[in-house]
Amino acid sequence: MTNYVHVGQLQVAPVLYDLLCKDILPGLSLTPEQVLSGFAEVVSDLLPVNMALLNKRDRLQQQLDQWHREHPGAIVDMDAYKAFLREIAYWVPEGDDFAVTTEYVDIEIAQIAGPQLVVPVNNARFALNAANARWGSLYDALYGTDVIPEDKGYERGIHFNERRGLRVIAKAAGFLDQAIPLADGHCHSDIAAYQLVGTSSVELRLQLLNGKVTRLAQPEKLVGYVGSVDNPQVILLKNNGLHLELHIDRHHSIGKNSPSGLKDVLIESAISTIQDCEDSVAAVDAEDKALVYRNWLGLMKGSLQDTFEKQGRVITRSLHADRHYTDIHGQPLALHGRSLLLVRTVGHLMMTDAIRSQQGEPIPEGFMDALFTALCAMHDFKEDNPLHNSRTKSIYIVKPKMHGPDEVAFTNQLFSRIEDLLCLPRNTIKVGVMDEERRTTINLKECIRAVKERLVFINTGFLDRTGDEIRSAMEAGPMLPKEMIKQQPWISAYEHWNVDIGLACGLPGHAQIGKGMWPKPDAMAQMLDTKLAHPQAGANCAWVPSPTAATLHAMHYHQINVQQRQTELLARPRASLDAILTPPLLLDYSLSDAVIQSELDNNVQGILGYVVRWIDQGIGCSKVPDINNVSLMEDRATLRISSQHIANWLRHGICTEVQVQETLQRMARIVDQQNINDPNYQPMAPTFDGSAFQSATALILEACTQANGYTEPLLHRYRLNRKQCLT
Repeated sequence: MTNYVHVGQLQVAPVLYDLLCKDILPGLSLTPEQVLSGFAEVVSDLLPVNMALLNKRDRLQQQLDQWHREHPGAIVDMDAYKAFLREIAYWVPEGDDFAVTTEYVDIEIAQIAGPQLVVPVNNARFALNAANARWGSLYDALYGTDVIPEDKGYERGIHFNERRGLRVIAKAAGFLDQAIPLADGHCHSDIAAYQLVGTSSVELRLQLLNGKVTRLAQPEKLVGYVGSVDNPQVILLKNNGLHLELHIDRHHSIGKNSPSGLKDVLIESAISTIQDCEDSVAAVDAEDKALVYRNWLGLMKGSLQDTFEKQGRVITRSLHADRHYTDIHGQPLALHGRSLLLVRTVGHLMMTDAIRSQQGEPIPEGFMDALFTALCAMHDFKEDNPLHNSRTKSIYIVKPKMHGPDEVAFTNQLFSRIEDLLCLPRNTIKVGVMDEERRTTINLKECIRAVKERLVFINTGFLDRTGDEIRSAMEAGPMLPKEMIKQQPWISAYEHWNVDIGLACGLPGHAQIGKGMWPKPDAMAQMLDTKLAHPQAGANCAWVPSPTAATLHAMHYHQINVQQRQTELLARPRASLDAILTPPLLLDYSLSDAVIQSELDNNVQGILGYVVRWIDQGIGCSKVPDINNVSLMEDRATLRISSQHIANWLRHGICTEVQVQETLQRMARIVDQQNINDPNYQPMAPTFDGSAFQSATALILEACTQANGYTEPLLHRYRLNRKQCLT
């Protein structure tokens, strides 16, 4: 790409410059010269700081490697190890107690606990589906998933299965019994009619099948209705801060099967959504980044649409409007119709040539992301925007892969400079800090302190965190198999530590404490059985892979009052730092040849299944069948674990390079077979010379030389090569 547009001290790719001039800036009272000249100053001032922080990462890793080479195996003297971490400034002193003071935070973050979606923003259809997933049909979520078992006679099929539908109605009634209990021990399945009564203040009366009348055990849970008091079509209720709608229609094909005429239950589902520019997208050049920013701009303007064909019909999808009701006092009531949108930008590592310095050098991609996502979000503040995202005029940027307090402080500095450039009040740009790197975990309190006036989110990202754990202790010895790593004390200590520190720093009422992704999008019954643990752990949001999963996971937040749970957890002792600092080494475990090969097969198949779509098709996150044909959500974090794990076993002689190469070729044939029905798929076998296969090999064999074990540099290199071949 040579035809850059020269503006002041920057060179800007034409596609990005056109987007800025023609789509982003109109209506913002800013000129391209004003924005880009100011941004050039930001780049000039902060680029040396960014590079110094990256150099510090490398230096610290080298010191960790050397220490573990001198002290191989288990850490036998934890005090000496911690003294070493202090000496090299890997672990910094913890300051006095404090509380975050973030202001002007939307209620979806400050007050409401519920599911959180993460979606690639470069896919307009997915981005819109996620934004519209604030409300979901519980009946649809139950009917269409394995939550209702497909026993004989209860299968899903082309036509509606009335027997399965009756099970859905019964399951939903059981949920309502827990979330909206009736007085006197009655059940929702006993209701013959939902009735509103009253004039100045409406109440809910329940006519029972036995002729008796009862009421809600907690009448205050009635919030409003749609229709009239005499003939309500929708009854609006609220529990644990979450709304749900009872839709009544005795003539509907579903409602006629319910004694009460209840045809559906809609519940608030994805309370917030991270529109992702990072791990779930494959954006490697100016054209890719322009698509990312264009979709984010459309979401912020409320204008994004996507037209597609589904089951022979052409459908145009756009953002949902707000929802309108009459409250119990007869006054109009409106609720937000869309998920509150955050945007995740890239971390400090990657450079981009979508914008270059005057000397032609790439700039940090995170700088560019901060500028463009903030500019796009300014359209959300315009009075003529009918579909506002933030009602407090805040911009929510999640910043990943930061290492320690100095890098978090640097993000604070970057955001302040962007605010000044765009004439935004200080702390308009809020920040989410992902606790997914080891140095951030052990210094989490000081990381939070560095952004205490703009923090709105911390979370545990156990996938990237595991990848960094392996890389940090690469020289200590061979790691346990992946499933055994998950069972080691450091994982639970890390998860508890994040909540403990967040609560101690006063996040409730200001910021979310989040938990990680459910990886099996088709295993919803298993998710319902296990993901209750996240609100129980004190997390007021947790990641889910689909709108349907959000609706089902929302049921957990009706079971657990997270605010009360957080208050209870304040009394427990802080999690063990020693456990967090103990790497999951193989130690005395003995692995058979069969177990070793099975682990290699699993790792390699996952790597190949992911990169073949990333490199060849530009798909950054996808549902990839594992070696047992179980569909798993894969992104760069899972890739980081698998590549680092094999590299660790190679480093310590658990396996050989010849064995890895043989496994790569054998698994490539399996992945080819798994994708045989994809018309866009390019097989890797029998030549094994394509960019996808080469990238998978490099990710393993060059893993120890990649900064902190990150996969992005190699993925970008091979994806760019592939794109050049396609043109």
